This record gives sequence, C-alpha cells and structure tokens, in this order.
Amino acid sequence: MRVLSSEIRIVALFEAAKGGLVLLAGFGALALIHHDVQRFADRLVDHMHLNAARHYPHIFLDAAAHVTDARLWLLAAFAATYGLVRLVEAYGLWHGRRWAEWLAAVSGCIYIPYEIYHLFHRATWISVGALALNVFIVGMMINALLRERPAEMENAH
Repeated sequence: MRVLSSEIRIVALFEAAKGGLVLLAGFGALALIHHDVQRFADRLVDHMHLNAARHYPHIFLDAAAHVTDARLWLLAAFAATYGLVRLVEAYGLWHGRRWAEWLAAVSGCIYIPYEIYHLFHRATWISVGALALNVFIVGMMINALLRERPAEMENAH
C-alpha cells in the first residue's frame, strides 16, 4: 500500500478546485444560451465600474459581440471535458493512483512552454507565480513517480 504525501493530497485538492471552477464556468456559458450576451457584458463592465474604452474591457465587449449559441455550446463542452479530466485526476491523486501522477506530470508539462513564452512577452507576478507553481507540481509528480520505481523493481523479482 502506498503512503501518500500531504503535498500530493494538496495537489489533488488544487486540481479538484480547478475542475470545479471550470465546470461552473461551463454552466455559466450554458446559462447564456438564448440570451443577449452583448447586453450582459455591457452591464457587467458597468457594474464593475470599468472603462469600456480601455484595452481589456474592450476586448471582453468585442468578444461578447461575436458570441453565438453554437460557440456557447462548444465552450460549455470544452469546459465540461477539461473540468471532468481535472476531477478524475484529483480523484486518482487522492487515492494514490500512479496513472494520476503521470496525468498530472504530463498535463502540467504541457502548460510550461506557454507560460515561459508569456513571461518573455508580458511578464507579470501572476505569470511568474503560475510558472513557479506549475514547475513545482510537475517536479513533485516526477519525484513521486521516481520514488515509487525502486519499490516496484523489488516487487517484480
């Protein structure tokens, strides 16, 4: 029986939280189907006291102007897929499944090149923190996978 480190359990909780948040966002996209997304976006920008002429609010409002019901369904489907993968990964990590450690390591590695690219083009404390957290999680998963290997070799003989 494997003994799980508290760090792996923390990663499992983190992945479950990500999965849950993305699922909620997907349900939010579904809730906007057959509604005036542009009006909703305008009201949200006003409610948050943002200047619609500024860069990010303008991008948000422009994107809302081009939303269709088909795009909302597609967004909700992607959110459901991503969220469920994260929840399955969290379950596997929580229960000490080796496949989940592999999934966490590989899926974390996928984001690292994008995060490094983002650092070179627009470095922020958030992008530095995201990269550091991701590298830490990938390192922890690789460490867990390598630590388990000698025990597996002994059991094989």
